[in-house]
Amino acid sequence: MDAVRVALLREVLAGTEWLGATRRFGAVLRGSVLAHGGGLLLVGAEEHEPWHLAAHLVDEAAWSGTPELAPTLVRHGARPSDPAHLAVGLGRIEAARRGETLLVAAPEEDAPLLERVSDARRAGVTVLALGPGGRELTALAHEALAVPEGSELDLDTVQHLVSAAAGETMPPKGSRRRFRDRLSQLAEHLTAPPPPLW
Repeated sequence: MDAVRVALLREVLAGTEWLGATRRFGAVLRGSVLAHGGGLLLVGAEEHEPWHLAAHLVDEAAWSGTPELAPTLVRHGARPSDPAHLAVGLGRIEAARRGETLLVAAPEEDAPLLERVSDARRAGVTVLALGPGGRELTALAHEALAVPEGSELDLDTVQHLVSAAAGETMPPKGSRRRFRDRLSQLAEHLTAPPPPLW
C-alpha cells in the first residue's frame, strides 16, 4: 500500500477511532526507537511472521530519514543458513536489553513467545503489542493496539496505518518540513473529496 492509498484509507476512516488510535500507536513506536537510538525488534506468531510490516517499516525508515525505524525481524524458524536479515531467531529476544523496543505483531497469542516477551520486559525492553488484544500480551505491553477479530479493519490494514504513522515527522515550530511530509500532505489534499458546491 503506497502513500496515496494510505491517504485514501485515512480519508475513509476520518471520524472513526482507528485513525487516532493508529497515529497514537505509530507515534509511540517512533518515540520509543528515537529515544534510544534504534534497536527495534519485530516478532510475530510462528504461523504468522510479520514480513509485510517489516518491509513497510524499512520503507518508512528510508523515506522519513529515520533509520531507527528499520526493524530486525525475529523469526521462529530462522536457520543459520538463511540470509543474514532472515537468520535472526528467538534467541535475539532473550538477548534484548534496556533501550531496545520489541514490537509483537501477531493475530494470536503464543505461550512460549509470551514467556520470552515477559523476560525481555523484565530486562528493561520496551514492549509494544499489535494484535487481537489478548489479556496476557496486553498486560505485558507498555503500549498495545487491539485489533479484535471481526472488527472493521484487519490486522494487515492496521499495520499499514501504523507503519505510515511511525514514519510521519512533526517538524519543530519554525522549521522547514521534510519532503516526505510535504508529499504526504499533497497526497491527502489530492485525494480529498471536493468541497460541496452549495
